[in-house]
Amino acid sequence: MTQALSRDAFEQALRDKGRYYHSHHPYHVAMYEGRATREQIQGWVANRFYYQVNIPLKDAAILANCPDRDTRREWVQRIIDHDGTPGEGGGIEAWLTLAEAVGLDREQVLSQELVLPGVRFAVDAYVNFARRASWQEAASSSLTELFAPEIHQSRLSSWPQHYPWIDAEGYAYFRTRLGQARRDVEHGLSITLDHYTTYEAQQRMLDILQFKLDILWTMLDAMSMAYELHRPPYHSITTERAWHKGIAL
Repeated sequence: MTQALSRDAFEQALRDKGRYYHSHHPYHVAMYEGRATREQIQGWVANRFYYQVNIPLKDAAILANCPDRDTRREWVQRIIDHDGTPGEGGGIEAWLTLAEAVGLDREQVLSQELVLPGVRFAVDAYVNFARRASWQEAASSSLTELFAPEIHQSRLSSWPQHYPWIDAEGYAYFRTRLGQARRDVEHGLSITLDHYTTYEAQQRMLDILQFKLDILWTMLDAMSMAYELHRPPYHSITTERAWHKGIAL
């Protein structure tokens, strides 16, 4: 039997997965380098909304499978962060503000009619995984948050300069998530390092983290087809561009 990685070595192996984070996808690189079109940014915001509204469903599935009260008490904050509370909108509302800031219609974004099938399939796969996996595995899959603060900061640093047409109020989501993501990483990382203590379990966790990275990368692949290569779903058999309605061309 192969010896388990030390706690520090296991954490480093997790962090090394950052080279597969979607911040390195050409679609994201174009956005923070100022080469994205208005259509591409609007398409990203509209499609990413589907991910945002499913985060609380993923976290609720983790809570439903978790028998540990202390963990539930801490994890439930993630749902509150996104769903908000009476009188406070939370992350989903902040994302809708971003959508309006880039020129999208709020009701159309809420309707999800702009969501590409590939994006929907990827996000649904993630939620279904969280429902069926052990609560520790589902919780650990959230550790792509290890790499999130950097990507939020890149948007805050580069978008105002490159895209002056975006209303500054739209950046509230990214500013808020800078702190929330760091807090969530601390909790998720402690669960992961405590739970996966054999070599086989650690390799399983690295595979789970890669699965989540694949989800995020695949979402951008679908957007690249639609908004960069102009090959939206069924483009070869219909002249309708249903997934571009409401997005500036």
